[in-house]
Amino acid sequence: MLCCVKEKIGEAVLPGDLLAFEIQNSENKREKLICGPGLRRDGEDVFVCKSGILRHKEPNLYWIDLQQRRYVPAKGESVIGIVTAKSGDVFKVDVGGSEQASLSYLAFEGATKRNRPNVQVGDLVYAQFIIANKDMEPELVCIDSCGRANGMGVFGAGGLLFKVSLGLVRKLLSPQSEIVKDLEKIFPFEMVIGLNGRIWVKAKTTQQTLIVANILESCENMTTEQRRSIFGRVSENVL
Repeated sequence: MLCCVKEKIGEAVLPGDLLAFEIQNSENKREKLICGPGLRRDGEDVFVCKSGILRHKEPNLYWIDLQQRRYVPAKGESVIGIVTAKSGDVFKVDVGGSEQASLSYLAFEGATKRNRPNVQVGDLVYAQFIIANKDMEPELVCIDSCGRANGMGVFGAGGLLFKVSLGLVRKLLSPQSEIVKDLEKIFPFEMVIGLNGRIWVKAKTTQQTLIVANILESCENMTTEQRRSIFGRVSENVL
């Protein structure tokens, strides 16, 4: 079914829908269209491949806001993985996808053949995909292009790991996320968010950690007014 994209922004779309785009700049020239999650490009045509709400960000970014929980690895995305096994010089990491990813012991800052990182089965790692396609095994690294950790590596002591939808994760990672800003006003906490739908949090006490996790999980199905009401009540109890 052919849909005019302007009429469908903010509305539900279904897999197979064909979106009609007319993107032009002030000089009446076509600009590059950026297709985000849930959209697939075939030549000049753009198809919906995941059901959800069509979203738009100026000037020409479009994506599908969906409640998907099964993660599909994508190159360049940062995720929270769980080390499941050691196989020679490679760690096997569960990222929540259809298959496990590999992580070389050399893919850590300062790692050498003599100076191996202290990684154990069961550890949490914050890593980035450098290979992610249907024809090859997914591969992770815990360093950036300059060889620095830049926040990646083994972490997670004393915190709580839980899973939410991929749509909620993208909302939390937005620089303008009101959810995170409102939550930070209640009490301080640490948080790591993976694009694979996993979130790790740690507050001053176990009780506060559980409160943060429960609020974040509940935000998925709450309106802005409901969320602020919950935050207000929690804040009053804390104070």
